Amino acid sequence: MTSQSQGIQQLLQAEKRAKDKLEEAKKRKGKRLKQAKEEATAEIDHYRLHREKNFRHKQNNIMGSQGNLSTKIDEETATKIRDLTSNYRNNTESMMGHLLDKVYDINPEIHTNYSYTI
Repeated sequence: MTSQSQGIQQLLQAEKRAKDKLEEAKKRKGKRLKQAKEEATAEIDHYRLHREKNFRHKQNNIMGSQGNLSTKIDEETATKIRDLTSNYRNNTESMMGHLLDKVYDINPEIHTNYSYTI
């Protein structure tokens, strides 16, 4: 019987060792998964920062050129306003003279469509 109980004891001990090895393997697997998740998160963060940096660079290039375009448009507008103002000042007298000549020069005539009936 002793040999039988020794065999059972050996089986129980082998079962316990196998159980311990399984638990240890599960812990290692969990640890590896956690580490892989952390590495993936770090890689994603690095990629995101890289893409944001590229985006900001491109945005600054585009907005910078738009800012230059805006400045150029403002300068052209100011130039046109100056030209129009100078043209107005130069032509005001002559235009007022023409307009007043037309207003004061009255030629009373009967319109051709008017028919006088008695």
